Amino acid sequence: MAVGIFDSGLGGLTIYEAVSKRLPDVPFVYYGDNAHAPYGVRTADDIFRLTCAGVERLWDEGCDLVVLACNTASAAALKRMQETWVPEGKRVLGVFVPLIEALTERQWGDNSPPREVAVKHVALFATPATVATRAFQRELAFRAIGVDVEAQPCGGLVDAIEQGDEILAEALVRSHVEALKRRMPKPEAGILGCTHYPLLQKTFQDALGPTVTVFSQAELVAESLADYLMRRPEFAGQGKVSKFLTTGDPLAVSDRATQFLRHQITFTAA
Repeated sequence: MAVGIFDSGLGGLTIYEAVSKRLPDVPFVYYGDNAHAPYGVRTADDIFRLTCAGVERLWDEGCDLVVLACNTASAAALKRMQETWVPEGKRVLGVFVPLIEALTERQWGDNSPPREVAVKHVALFATPATVATRAFQRELAFRAIGVDVEAQPCGGLVDAIEQGDEILAEALVRSHVEALKRRMPKPEAGILGCTHYPLLQKTFQDALGPTVTVFSQAELVAESLADYLMRRPEFAGQGKVSKFLTTGDPLAVSDRATQFLRHQITFTAA
């Protein structure tokens, strides 16, 4: 038994790195659906189907708890999965809520009514599919009132990151930030709503300016998962061996993942 981490590609490795450091005694099984990446341009039904297939594969590995380390899957599929598909004894968690709890300065698991918060102008950067769901705004509304969210669909950015094209990726970040700031000239917070984007956090910060607080997910999700497993220890795996599965070419994905994280990662076929 282990904890599963699902992503459409390599971005979820930023989550894996953080949770494995925060929870060194917990084994993780990472599943990257690289053959079908990126999810950000797919339909909601397609994302739901692919996400369910990946989560089922992680259940086969003994992962009764799976974290969707993909904002697009969390936005487009998670609610439907939890309401209609996840069986008794299994859990599937997303990555939006820890981010919103940090933004609104709420404690983990705080289910009190929504209230006024200090931040009023929020810039959200995410894939086109994530933006289209308005899931971030919906989850934020459960916890805060009076917050203006301007969402920027960052087309092409995941592809550039997955392909290792840093020059193109940085240029796309600057272009997307400029486009958003034409609509919201003075954001107070910038949300990196894709698990790929922390790799370009400095570029986002430079483009947004020093007065904007940039939130990314990895450490926040790690703390949230640690809190969850403290409350529900039956979902924590035994042992210390993690594994990495991909629907893509394992050698090519391993090479890109190693470049991505700057240390050796070896994938096997899912």
